[in-house]
Amino acid sequence: MSCLIAAPCSGSGKTLLSLTLAAVARARGESLQPFKVGPDYLDPQLLGAVAGRPCRNLDPLLCGEEWVRRSYQWHGGRATRVLVEGVMGLFDGRGSGSEGSSAAVADLLGLPVVLVVEASRQAGSLAALVRGFRDHGPPRVSLAGVVLNRVGSDRHHRLLAEALEAIEVPLLGVLPSHPSLELPSRHLGLLTPGELGDLGERQRIWARLAEEHLDLGRLWPLLAPPAGPPETLDPIRWCLGQVPPEPPTTVSTATPASGPLPVAIASDAAFHFRYPEAEELLLACGLRPLPWSPLADEPLPADCRAVLLPGGYPELHASQLAAARRSLGSLGVAARAGLPIVAECGGLLLLGRELEDGDGNRHPMAGLLPFSARRGALSLGYRQALPGVDGLLVRRGEVLSGHEFHRWQLVPQPPLADELAAGEDLWQLDGWGTPARIEGWTARTVHASWLHLHWAGCPAIPSRLARAAASAVPLPRNAASFSPVCG
Repeated sequence: MSCLIAAPCSGSGKTLLSLTLAAVARARGESLQPFKVGPDYLDPQLLGAVAGRPCRNLDPLLCGEEWVRRSYQWHGGRATRVLVEGVMGLFDGRGSGSEGSSAAVADLLGLPVVLVVEASRQAGSLAALVRGFRDHGPPRVSLAGVVLNRVGSDRHHRLLAEALEAIEVPLLGVLPSHPSLELPSRHLGLLTPGELGDLGERQRIWARLAEEHLDLGRLWPLLAPPAGPPETLDPIRWCLGQVPPEPPTTVSTATPASGPLPVAIASDAAFHFRYPEAEELLLACGLRPLPWSPLADEPLPADCRAVLLPGGYPELHASQLAAARRSLGSLGVAARAGLPIVAECGGLLLLGRELEDGDGNRHPMAGLLPFSARRGALSLGYRQALPGVDGLLVRRGEVLSGHEFHRWQLVPQPPLADELAAGEDLWQLDGWGTPARIEGWTARTVHASWLHLHWAGCPAIPSRLARAAASAVPLPRNAASFSPVCG
């Protein structure tokens, strides 16, 4: 059985331990399936790059407990090793409780916990800290041992080892101080694998450091795949099987397609926050995801039937995006032609009039929605979404769970005639510690919001998008010749 790698708080080193163990598995030629608790996008990208297979998020708040079990059993049962990295502190969940926390997922899946402790400024107090996490609950955790981070010297190591021995908790090794274990980050988290030009070299060093400083004799058995018979039903097929039938939509006027319908997905350094299940669900619904790079000033793919704009870092590339006249122009053509457009978080920023970069410079965007955007207060946390109308992807009366994480905020502007301002307010968002508010835009062909959704928790959404794409007229092949709405 696998373990869950957790910590008392963020920044303790659980990602570093996860990466070093994944590097060891890769060096040994073993297949390792990584998982990440919570709604994170950046840690999973690094884990997936090092492990050589997509990292899967295990988030019961976004997807439900049954999905978490099935995803863990299905993907974990197809590898020789399995690793689950926790989120934040071990008991940190929604609000001040442990719902959705690493401890809750460990309890749900029956996983022991390896606790990573940043120990640079403590000695005997380590025992009190570890005992507290071992004995706290509910949910109670089974503590397999501790890995120490930032141990200063051999003497410090001995002090910490004796403290753990006094409470009968195994010491499973240390993460040494080393330049390769210093991971650069920015305002939303770690840099992406593509931005770490030396990732391959780091990976080799991580594997060597793990062999030298971790007790792999005891850690390696804790990376065993799930016990019991393997899951036989693909979780994507199971997920779509939960979608209730809906009334038929209007009859399509589009030319019938001979195969899967092409759907453009913004995919570059500005737009890369998405879960692997999103594309898998689109494929299962009869759509064909096509990567599209606004940063490269590419026109939308000819004949595409819908456009997806996921989250990412458009604010870091605002000048380059503003100069992408062909990309912005074809996006405007798609909007006026009635192609379904789905924008989430960073993707939403591309649809506005202006985007202010971190230095306060303003850059024109697609000009399809009446707002400008600038850096502001952090919005972070799980949200419950209550749609007020029937829209492209959601229906009145539904209750959806999502996650919000952004530092840019919208400044509403009076709508103009050529914008998609005829849309209605999308939904009301409620979350712990934050006032309820109306947020987002929805129309027959538009869904735009700050909220990140995991479609495994709301599989009606890709199904509805597929029906909308089937009813759409394909994008004209000369779309690239048009100018953006906002010039």
